[in-house]
Amino acid sequence: MNKIEHIGIAVKSLKESNLVFEKLFGQPAYKEEEVESEGVKTSFFMNGPNKIELLEATKEDSPIAKFIDKKGEGIHHIAFDVDDIEAEISRLKEEGFIVLNEKPKKGADNKLVAFLHPKSTNGVLIELCQEIK
Repeated sequence: MNKIEHIGIAVKSLKESNLVFEKLFGQPAYKEEEVESEGVKTSFFMNGPNKIELLEATKEDSPIAKFIDKKGEGIHHIAFDVDDIEAEISRLKEEGFIVLNEKPKKGADNKLVAFLHPKSTNGVLIELCQEIK
């Protein structure tokens, strides 16, 4: 793992939360997009070298909707940048981590993504991200 790629925050309203984070960082989101396969709309903010992803559910049964119903708004995941996501998935499985995606899938912000179950990472949902080239 190279670095923290971003921190994902589950929100009820992307529109309202974008205003909060625009005030916080002094600049608007640099990107908004929808990932239909995950039932989510996202926006991304930069703060120096750090990236924050806000996530709003677009489907009642999406992972973000379930997270908010259970825990409320807040930090949903920490994403790490990797060079070879398939090799990293294999390595982490061998290390005993519970991998939620056997194969990476297309995520937001031009990334291939895969997730590790929080049961195997001290309660934190971990996302692996690889730039699509």
